[in-house]
Amino acid sequence: MVDERKDEAYGTPQKYDPAFKGPIYNRGCTDIICCVFLLLAIVGYVAVGIIAWTHGDPRKVIYPTDSRGEFCGQKGTKNANKPYLFYFNIVKCASPLVLLEFQCPTPQICVEKCPNRYLTYLNAHKSQDFEYYKQFCVPGFKNNKGVAEVLRDGDCPAVLTPSKPLAQRCFPAIHTHKGVLMVGNETTYEDGLGARKNITELVEGAKKANGVLEARQLAMRIFEDYTVSWYWIVIGLVIAMVISLLFIVLLRFLAGIMVWVMIVMVILVLGYGIFHCYMEYARLRGEAGSDISLVDLGFQTDLRVYLHLRQTWMAFMIILSILEVIIILLLIFLRKRILIAIALIKEASRAVGYVMCSLLYPLVTFFLLCLCIAYWASTAIFLSTSNEAVYKIFSDTACSVAGKTCNPETFPSSNESRLCPGAYCQFAFYGGESNYHRALLGLQIFNVFMFFWLANFVLALGQVTLAGAFASYYWALNKPDDLPAFPLFSAFGRALRYHTGSLAFGALILAIVQIIRVMLEYLDQRLKAAENKFAKFLMTCLKCCFWCLEKFIKFLNRNAYIMIAIYGTNFCTSARNAFFLLMRNIIRVAVLDKVTDFLFLLGKLLIVGSVGILAFFFFTHRIRIVQDTAPPLNYYWVPILTVIIGSYLIAHGFFSVYGMCVDTLFLCFLEDLERNDGTAERPYFMSPTLKRLLKKTNKKPAES
Repeated sequence: MVDERKDEAYGTPQKYDPAFKGPIYNRGCTDIICCVFLLLAIVGYVAVGIIAWTHGDPRKVIYPTDSRGEFCGQKGTKNANKPYLFYFNIVKCASPLVLLEFQCPTPQICVEKCPNRYLTYLNAHKSQDFEYYKQFCVPGFKNNKGVAEVLRDGDCPAVLTPSKPLAQRCFPAIHTHKGVLMVGNETTYEDGLGARKNITELVEGAKKANGVLEARQLAMRIFEDYTVSWYWIVIGLVIAMVISLLFIVLLRFLAGIMVWVMIVMVILVLGYGIFHCYMEYARLRGEAGSDISLVDLGFQTDLRVYLHLRQTWMAFMIILSILEVIIILLLIFLRKRILIAIALIKEASRAVGYVMCSLLYPLVTFFLLCLCIAYWASTAIFLSTSNEAVYKIFSDTACSVAGKTCNPETFPSSNESRLCPGAYCQFAFYGGESNYHRALLGLQIFNVFMFFWLANFVLALGQVTLAGAFASYYWALNKPDDLPAFPLFSAFGRALRYHTGSLAFGALILAIVQIIRVMLEYLDQRLKAAENKFAKFLMTCLKCCFWCLEKFIKFLNRNAYIMIAIYGTNFCTSARNAFFLLMRNIIRVAVLDKVTDFLFLLGKLLIVGSVGILAFFFFTHRIRIVQDTAPPLNYYWVPILTVIIGSYLIAHGFFSVYGMCVDTLFLCFLEDLERNDGTAERPYFMSPTLKRLLKKTNKKPAES
């Protein structure tokens, strides 16, 4: 009675249908309204892109802008041969106005190259060095004023210091010499009026002026590492792809052995990691400075510093040990279920073997996702650069009109100029007051929302296509003779022709939850400075709830798409039937399905760990490939992390096909158990291996 009530609570089991032989071919269009909404949204998205491309100017992101709002180094402009931005007095960039106005309150001009010598205007204005000095003055400057007038009007910088370009901007060439901070080869400099000052003041001012200089230097060093190691990174990713493909092919023939080998290899890889961490921990014993704690050291941009601390290797060793113990315990308690999981993987291997082109389908998904990302990113850039140049009044002294907008062409003769003789009108940022500019935030939100919707639609299309192909394999009674021709292409055509609306419906629900999560993250960043603990607690609860909701919707959508691929029903009906079917078999779902997910995770870890260890030994110059060795790097962890992340994504792409295959076969398997009983009239469609494992048989028809 309890089981009957339980079945009624989660719907009634599927009944035998003699006409059902797998994915239904005679089906109709589903969720047409959502299909229409998707098409209208795409049309609107294209319109937003056209508007953004009409008003936007990506040069504002690529090229720096001088005080007149003109680009440096842009071809076709008067600054085409002047790619670098020079600050008259970079020390003034330490002003809080930089955070408020996103612009340094000092004149800025475009120059051909950054200054490479010390020179003051006082010494240069009547010497042979003036021609060199003049290129760092405002365009059109003539030496017909006194020194004080030139410096007051901001026509020329007071002093030139040796600088180096960074992100197309000239920054002082700061370095140390015998423990002394220096710019170039000097420890003192002259100000514009000839006073000799300690160069440390200029250095400290420059460091304060660019609060993000260290971050920019870190970014530039990382970029340099990519430029010299990109081909080795590509080789590492190719190796990961070959290993993943080889792993998939071996699963086709040696699924059971490969699974156990994979488990042992993961344990050995983690064991080696623990051993290596211990050896490094022991090596640092007694070394000066190695006992400093991570908390005392704080954050350092050079992450290699942490590898010289014993506490770092101890933390790594503890984390790896915990992972090792968890994996071993799971294997001990789930050893019986692993055998059933291996049977499912073997069945999935056969299905993939008969539909080999399914391994290439992730490339289609990847290509479509790249299109979505490229359109979203380009539209976002054009929207963010579609503002107009805004000029504001800057002044070094107290001024009542400072911060107000101005026109650089009329400012010298305006009332504001007379009220504040030392003020100047300078480019501040890009903005605008028109209706279009007011709507930019909404357009950006729409851009993000459409990206989520289209990206989820692409993923849904891939899931329905693979589910339709693998369901065709399962419901073929005599495998592979009853398998239809080109099952993958047939499933892809059915998904687009009949179920675009259903896929759009599922993707829309997920996109709404994701855009809400993005907004919550934005609000959380804004509330970080707040002291309201209740608001922080409420925000944390909301973020947690929507994270769980997103995971549940992804799980429900995945199984709904399988039902859509098989029966051709609309999204809501498919989601309900899939949910009830899983709830009627909740124990099998919790154990068998998740065990296979765990085994696939171990496979990914094995591939990523193997390629990661190879990359670690190569980029740390511990091994050589033929006669080549790794290039010199600022941070060897940059290519290593890139190879590890890329290897995981590649392995995930291959295993996602297997995962979808296992999920589809599992759902079909549950349907098979409910629909059929093994008699001649209602035979099981499952493979002989699964029937033996579950002690099920197909009875032969009685002889007359």
